[in-house]
Amino acid sequence: MQHPVSLVTGCSGFIGSHVARELIAMGHIVIGLDDLSGGFVENNPIGMTFIKGSITDAALVNTMFSKYQFDFVFHLAAYAAEGLSHFIRNYNYNDNLIGSINLINASVNAGTVKNFIFTSSIAVYGSNEPPLYETMTPHPEDPYGVAKYAVEMDLRCAHSMFGLNYTIFRPHNVYGENQNIGDRYRNVIGIFMNQIMQNKPMSIFGDGMQTRAFSYIADVAPIIAQAAVRTEAYNKVFNVGADVPYTVNTLAWVTASIMGVEPVIQYTEARKEAMHAFSSHENVKVVFGDLIKNVPLAEGIARMAAWAKEFGARQGQVFENIEVYKNMPPSWLRLIESQHRAA
Repeated sequence: MQHPVSLVTGCSGFIGSHVARELIAMGHIVIGLDDLSGGFVENNPIGMTFIKGSITDAALVNTMFSKYQFDFVFHLAAYAAEGLSHFIRNYNYNDNLIGSINLINASVNAGTVKNFIFTSSIAVYGSNEPPLYETMTPHPEDPYGVAKYAVEMDLRCAHSMFGLNYTIFRPHNVYGENQNIGDRYRNVIGIFMNQIMQNKPMSIFGDGMQTRAFSYIADVAPIIAQAAVRTEAYNKVFNVGADVPYTVNTLAWVTASIMGVEPVIQYTEARKEAMHAFSSHENVKVVFGDLIKNVPLAEGIARMAAWAKEFGARQGQVFENIEVYKNMPPSWLRLIESQHRAA
Protein backbone atom coordinates (compact mmCIF):
# COMPACT_ATOMS: atom_id res chain seq x y z
CA MET A 1 0.00 0.00 0.00
CA GLN A 2 1.34 3.41 -0.99
CA HIS A 3 1.82 5.84 1.86
CA PRO A 4 0.21 9.26 1.39
CA VAL A 5 2.60 12.19 1.13
CA SER A 6 1.72 15.24 3.22
CA LEU A 7 3.17 18.73 3.38
CA VAL A 8 3.09 20.43 6.78
CA THR A 9 3.93 24.13 6.77
CA GLY A 10 5.01 25.56 10.09
CA CYS A 11 6.29 22.09 10.98
CA SER A 12 8.81 23.40 13.53
CA GLY A 13 6.24 25.53 15.28
CA PHE A 14 3.77 24.65 17.97
CA ILE A 15 0.67 23.12 16.39
CA GLY A 16 2.50 22.18 13.20
CA SER A 17 5.02 19.95 14.99
CA HIS A 18 2.22 18.09 16.77
CA VAL A 19 0.23 17.63 13.55
CA ALA A 20 3.35 16.34 11.77
CA ARG A 21 3.90 13.82 14.55
CA GLU A 22 0.28 12.64 14.32
CA LEU A 23 0.57 12.19 10.56
CA ILE A 24 3.76 10.14 10.86
CA ALA A 25 1.94 7.89 13.35
CA MET A 26 -0.85 7.53 10.77
CA GLY A 27 1.67 6.26 8.19
CA HIS A 28 2.07 9.43 6.13
CA ILE A 29 5.31 10.46 4.51
CA VAL A 30 5.68 13.97 5.92
CA ILE A 31 7.62 16.80 4.34
CA GLY A 32 7.92 19.80 6.65
CA LEU A 33 8.53 23.41 5.66
CA ASP A 34 9.45 26.11 8.18
CA ASP A 35 11.53 29.28 8.11
CA LEU A 36 12.27 28.99 11.87
CA SER A 37 11.12 32.56 12.51
CA GLY A 38 9.00 31.32 15.40
CA GLY A 39 9.67 27.59 15.53
CA PHE A 40 12.61 25.47 16.60
CA VAL A 41 14.43 22.59 14.93
CA GLU A 42 14.17 20.56 18.14
CA ASN A 43 10.39 20.50 17.66
CA ASN A 44 10.72 18.53 14.42
CA PRO A 45 9.42 14.97 14.87
CA ILE A 46 11.59 11.98 14.05
CA GLY A 47 10.81 10.62 10.61
CA MET A 48 9.92 13.95 8.98
CA THR A 49 11.88 15.37 6.05
CA PHE A 50 12.62 18.98 6.99
CA ILE A 51 13.13 21.83 4.52
CA LYS A 52 14.09 25.25 5.83
CA GLY A 53 12.30 27.90 3.85
CA SER A 54 9.34 30.23 3.66
CA ILE A 55 5.90 29.90 2.12
CA THR A 56 6.48 33.41 0.75
CA ASP A 57 9.15 31.91 -1.56
CA ALA A 58 6.90 30.93 -4.47
CA ALA A 59 9.75 29.32 -6.42
CA LEU A 60 10.64 27.05 -3.50
CA VAL A 61 6.99 26.14 -2.93
CA ASN A 62 6.50 25.24 -6.60
CA THR A 63 9.70 23.16 -6.64
CA MET A 64 8.53 21.20 -3.60
CA PHE A 65 5.13 20.45 -5.11
CA SER A 66 6.75 19.28 -8.33
CA LYS A 67 9.22 17.04 -6.50
CA TYR A 68 6.97 15.43 -3.90
CA GLN A 69 3.53 15.30 -5.57
CA PHE A 70 1.69 15.95 -2.31
CA ASP A 71 -1.55 14.14 -1.53
CA PHE A 72 -2.42 16.48 1.35
CA VAL A 73 -1.42 19.97 2.41
CA PHE A 74 -1.58 20.96 6.08
CA HIS A 75 -1.06 24.69 6.17
CA LEU A 76 -0.18 25.85 9.69
CA ALA A 77 2.58 28.38 8.99
CA ALA A 78 1.59 31.83 10.24
CA TYR A 79 2.68 34.59 12.55
CA ALA A 80 -0.31 34.41 14.85
CA ALA A 81 0.19 37.56 16.92
CA GLU A 82 -3.34 38.88 16.57
CA GLY A 83 -2.91 42.05 18.63
CA LEU A 84 0.44 42.92 17.07
CA SER A 85 -0.94 42.55 13.52
CA HIS A 86 -2.32 46.12 13.62
CA PHE A 87 1.25 47.39 13.76
CA ILE A 88 2.90 45.01 11.27
CA ARG A 89 0.31 45.12 8.51
CA ASN A 90 2.61 44.56 5.54
CA TYR A 91 4.41 41.71 7.29
CA ASN A 92 1.10 40.19 8.36
CA TYR A 93 -0.45 40.14 4.90
CA ASN A 94 2.71 38.97 3.17
CA ASP A 95 3.28 36.14 5.64
CA ASN A 96 -0.29 35.09 6.39
CA LEU A 97 -2.08 35.83 3.11
CA ILE A 98 0.34 35.97 0.16
CA GLY A 99 2.26 32.94 1.44
CA SER A 100 -1.02 31.03 1.69
CA ILE A 101 -1.91 31.96 -1.89
CA ASN A 102 1.42 30.53 -3.06
CA LEU A 103 0.40 27.20 -1.52
CA ILE A 104 -3.11 27.29 -3.00
CA ASN A 105 -1.75 28.08 -6.48
CA ALA A 106 0.77 25.25 -6.22
CA SER A 107 -1.94 22.83 -5.01
CA VAL A 108 -4.19 23.66 -7.95
CA ASN A 109 -1.36 23.41 -10.47
CA ALA A 110 -0.06 20.13 -9.04
CA GLY A 111 -3.36 18.34 -9.51
CA THR A 112 -2.48 15.71 -6.89
CA VAL A 113 -3.78 17.36 -3.71
CA LYS A 114 -6.84 15.55 -2.35
CA ASN A 115 -7.47 18.03 0.47
CA PHE A 116 -5.99 21.32 1.62
CA ILE A 117 -6.28 21.59 5.41
CA PHE A 118 -6.02 25.16 6.63
CA THR A 119 -5.64 26.34 10.21
CA SER A 120 -7.56 29.59 10.45
CA SER A 121 -8.56 31.26 13.75
CA ILE A 122 -11.55 32.46 15.72
CA ALA A 123 -10.07 35.90 15.04
CA VAL A 124 -12.24 35.85 11.91
CA TYR A 125 -15.34 36.29 14.11
CA GLY A 126 -14.20 39.62 15.54
CA SER A 127 -16.57 40.93 18.18
CA ASN A 128 -19.44 38.57 17.41
CA GLU A 129 -21.19 37.59 20.63
CA PRO A 130 -19.99 34.25 22.06
CA PRO A 131 -20.42 31.39 21.86
CA LEU A 132 -19.16 31.65 18.30
CA TYR A 133 -20.80 29.44 15.65
CA GLU A 134 -19.51 28.54 12.19
CA THR A 135 -22.79 29.86 10.74
CA MET A 136 -22.03 33.39 11.97
CA THR A 137 -20.91 35.95 9.39
CA PRO A 138 -17.23 36.62 10.14
CA HIS A 139 -16.36 40.20 10.99
CA PRO A 140 -12.61 40.32 11.71
CA GLU A 141 -11.40 43.41 13.51
CA ASP A 142 -7.64 43.07 13.14
CA PRO A 143 -5.34 42.43 10.14
CA TYR A 144 -4.54 38.91 11.36
CA GLY A 145 -8.22 37.96 11.30
CA VAL A 146 -8.67 39.70 7.95
CA ALA A 147 -5.82 37.66 6.46
CA LYS A 148 -7.18 34.39 7.82
CA TYR A 149 -10.67 35.08 6.52
CA ALA A 150 -9.29 36.09 3.12
CA VAL A 151 -7.55 32.70 2.84
CA GLU A 152 -10.79 30.96 3.83
CA MET A 153 -12.65 32.82 1.07
CA ASP A 154 -9.92 32.06 -1.46
CA LEU A 155 -10.12 28.36 -0.66
CA ARG A 156 -13.84 28.45 -1.39
CA CYS A 157 -13.09 30.16 -4.70
CA ALA A 158 -10.43 27.56 -5.54
CA HIS A 159 -12.88 24.76 -4.77
CA SER A 160 -15.58 26.33 -6.93
CA MET A 161 -13.26 27.06 -9.86
CA PHE A 162 -10.77 24.19 -9.72
CA GLY A 163 -12.31 21.51 -7.49
CA LEU A 164 -9.63 21.85 -4.78
CA ASN A 165 -11.06 20.31 -1.62
CA TYR A 166 -10.39 22.03 1.68
CA THR A 167 -11.05 21.72 5.40
CA ILE A 168 -10.88 24.84 7.54
CA PHE A 169 -10.26 24.74 11.29
CA ARG A 170 -10.73 27.73 13.58
CA PRO A 171 -8.79 26.87 16.76
CA HIS A 172 -8.50 29.20 19.72
CA ASN A 173 -6.08 29.85 22.57
CA VAL A 174 -4.19 26.60 22.08
CA TYR A 175 -1.37 25.83 24.52
CA GLY A 176 0.98 22.96 25.31
CA GLU A 177 4.41 21.50 24.73
CA ASN A 178 6.55 22.96 21.90
CA GLN A 179 4.91 26.39 22.20
CA ASN A 180 7.21 29.37 21.77
CA ILE A 181 7.15 30.70 25.33
CA GLY A 182 9.66 33.40 24.38
CA ASP A 183 7.22 35.26 22.12
CA ARG A 184 6.11 38.33 24.07
CA TYR A 185 3.09 39.11 21.87
CA ARG A 186 1.10 35.87 21.95
CA ASN A 187 0.53 32.63 23.88
CA VAL A 188 -0.45 33.97 27.29
CA ILE A 189 0.18 30.71 29.17
CA GLY A 190 3.67 30.47 27.70
CA ILE A 191 4.29 34.12 28.58
CA PHE A 192 3.23 33.46 32.17
CA MET A 193 5.50 30.41 32.47
CA ASN A 194 8.44 32.23 30.95
CA GLN A 195 7.97 35.17 33.32
CA ILE A 196 7.69 32.89 36.35
CA MET A 197 10.89 31.04 35.44
CA GLN A 198 12.68 34.39 35.21
CA ASN A 199 11.28 35.55 38.58
CA LYS A 200 9.26 38.28 36.89
CA PRO A 201 5.64 39.24 37.59
CA MET A 202 2.97 37.89 35.26
CA SER A 203 1.75 40.69 33.02
CA ILE A 204 -1.94 41.08 32.21
CA PHE A 205 -3.54 43.62 29.89
CA GLY A 206 -6.45 45.46 31.52
CA ASP A 207 -8.22 44.01 34.55
CA GLY A 208 -7.80 40.34 33.65
CA MET A 209 -11.54 39.71 33.38
CA GLN A 210 -11.30 38.78 29.71
CA THR A 211 -12.56 35.25 29.13
CA ARG A 212 -11.14 32.65 26.77
CA ALA A 213 -11.46 28.87 26.43
CA PHE A 214 -7.86 27.67 26.65
CA SER A 215 -7.37 24.58 24.51
CA TYR A 216 -4.76 21.90 25.18
CA ILE A 217 -2.89 20.73 22.11
CA ALA A 218 -4.03 17.08 22.46
CA ASP A 219 -7.60 18.24 21.82
CA VAL A 220 -6.62 19.98 18.60
CA ALA A 221 -3.70 18.37 16.70
CA PRO A 222 -5.17 14.84 16.24
CA ILE A 223 -8.37 16.32 14.81
CA ILE A 224 -6.47 18.44 12.29
CA ALA A 225 -4.40 15.44 11.19
CA GLN A 226 -7.44 13.20 10.75
CA ALA A 227 -9.04 15.71 8.35
CA ALA A 228 -6.98 14.06 5.62
CA VAL A 229 -8.88 10.78 5.80
CA ARG A 230 -12.36 11.83 6.92
CA THR A 231 -14.03 12.87 3.69
CA GLU A 232 -17.09 14.05 5.62
CA ALA A 233 -14.88 16.93 6.76
CA TYR A 234 -14.09 18.04 3.21
CA ASN A 235 -15.21 21.54 2.21
CA LYS A 236 -16.40 22.39 5.70
CA VAL A 237 -15.42 24.75 8.53
CA PHE A 238 -14.92 23.64 12.13
CA ASN A 239 -14.33 25.45 15.38
CA VAL A 240 -11.96 23.36 17.45
CA GLY A 241 -10.82 23.71 21.06
CA ALA A 242 -12.01 23.72 24.65
CA ASP A 243 -15.59 24.38 25.72
CA VAL A 244 -15.09 26.01 29.14
CA PRO A 245 -14.03 29.69 29.29
CA TYR A 246 -11.89 31.09 32.11
CA THR A 247 -10.82 34.61 32.98
CA VAL A 248 -7.20 35.55 32.42
CA ASN A 249 -6.99 36.21 36.17
CA THR A 250 -8.01 32.61 36.89
CA LEU A 251 -5.51 31.42 34.32
CA ALA A 252 -2.72 33.33 36.06
CA TRP A 253 -3.57 31.84 39.45
CA VAL A 254 -3.77 28.29 38.09
CA THR A 255 -0.48 28.66 36.21
CA ALA A 256 1.34 30.09 39.23
CA SER A 257 0.02 27.34 41.48
CA ILE A 258 1.13 24.58 39.12
CA MET A 259 4.53 26.24 38.67
CA GLY A 260 4.87 26.23 42.47
CA VAL A 261 4.93 29.97 43.12
CA GLU A 262 2.70 32.60 44.66
CA PRO A 263 0.99 34.62 41.91
CA VAL A 264 2.54 38.04 41.37
CA ILE A 265 0.57 39.95 38.75
CA GLN A 266 1.42 43.22 37.04
CA TYR A 267 -1.58 44.81 35.36
CA THR A 268 -0.83 47.00 32.35
CA GLU A 269 -2.91 49.26 30.18
CA ALA A 270 -5.81 47.52 28.42
CA ARG A 271 -5.41 46.87 24.72
CA LYS A 272 -8.08 46.79 22.03
CA GLU A 273 -9.40 43.21 21.96
CA ALA A 274 -12.61 41.24 22.34
CA MET A 275 -13.53 40.99 26.02
CA HIS A 276 -15.06 37.53 25.68
CA ALA A 277 -14.30 34.95 22.98
CA PHE A 278 -15.14 31.26 23.02
CA SER A 279 -16.72 28.88 20.52
CA SER A 280 -19.37 26.26 20.00
CA HIS A 281 -17.96 22.88 18.99
CA GLU A 282 -21.07 20.95 18.02
CA ASN A 283 -19.96 20.54 14.40
CA VAL A 284 -16.51 19.17 15.18
CA LYS A 285 -18.03 16.70 17.65
CA VAL A 286 -20.17 15.20 14.90
CA VAL A 287 -17.20 14.39 12.64
CA PHE A 288 -14.32 14.08 15.12
CA GLY A 289 -16.03 13.38 18.44
CA ASP A 290 -14.05 10.19 19.05
CA LEU A 291 -10.81 12.20 19.06
CA ILE A 292 -11.80 14.85 21.59
CA LYS A 293 -10.13 14.24 24.95
CA ASN A 294 -11.48 17.26 26.90
CA VAL A 295 -8.22 17.68 28.82
CA PRO A 296 -8.98 19.84 31.91
CA LEU A 297 -7.19 23.16 32.17
CA ALA A 298 -5.14 22.25 35.26
CA GLU A 299 -4.02 18.95 33.71
CA GLY A 300 -3.00 20.55 30.44
CA ILE A 301 -1.09 23.33 32.19
CA ALA A 302 0.66 20.75 34.39
CA ARG A 303 1.84 18.85 31.31
CA MET A 304 3.06 22.03 29.67
CA ALA A 305 4.73 23.21 32.89
CA ALA A 306 6.72 19.98 33.17
CA TRP A 307 7.95 20.47 29.60
CA ALA A 308 8.71 24.18 30.13
CA LYS A 309 10.73 23.48 33.29
CA GLU A 310 12.75 20.84 31.46
CA PHE A 311 13.66 23.20 28.62
CA GLY A 312 13.91 26.34 30.73
CA ALA A 313 13.07 29.97 30.08
CA ARG A 314 13.54 31.44 26.64
CA GLN A 315 14.87 34.91 25.96
CA GLY A 316 11.87 37.05 25.14
CA GLN A 317 11.68 38.00 21.48
CA VAL A 318 10.98 41.62 20.52
CA PHE A 319 9.52 42.08 17.04
CA GLU A 320 11.95 44.35 15.22
CA ASN A 321 10.07 45.42 12.09
CA ILE A 322 7.27 47.54 13.52
CA GLU A 323 5.53 49.49 10.74
CA VAL A 324 3.03 51.57 12.75
CA TYR A 325 3.62 52.91 16.26
CA LYS A 326 0.43 54.93 16.67
CA ASN A 327 -1.89 53.54 19.39
CA MET A 328 0.48 50.68 20.22
CA PRO A 329 -0.02 49.38 23.78
CA PRO A 330 2.34 51.38 26.03
CA SER A 331 3.86 48.24 27.51
CA TRP A 332 4.92 47.10 24.02
CA LEU A 333 6.34 50.54 23.25
CA ARG A 334 8.38 50.42 26.44
CA LEU A 335 9.60 46.95 25.48
CA ILE A 336 10.75 48.15 22.06
CA GLU A 337 12.40 51.25 23.52
CA SER A 338 14.30 49.18 26.10
CA GLN A 339 15.48 46.86 23.34
CA HIS A 340 16.76 49.80 21.30
CA ARG A 341 18.60 51.18 24.32
CA ALA A 342 20.19 47.79 24.96
CA ALA A 343 21.37 47.64 21.34
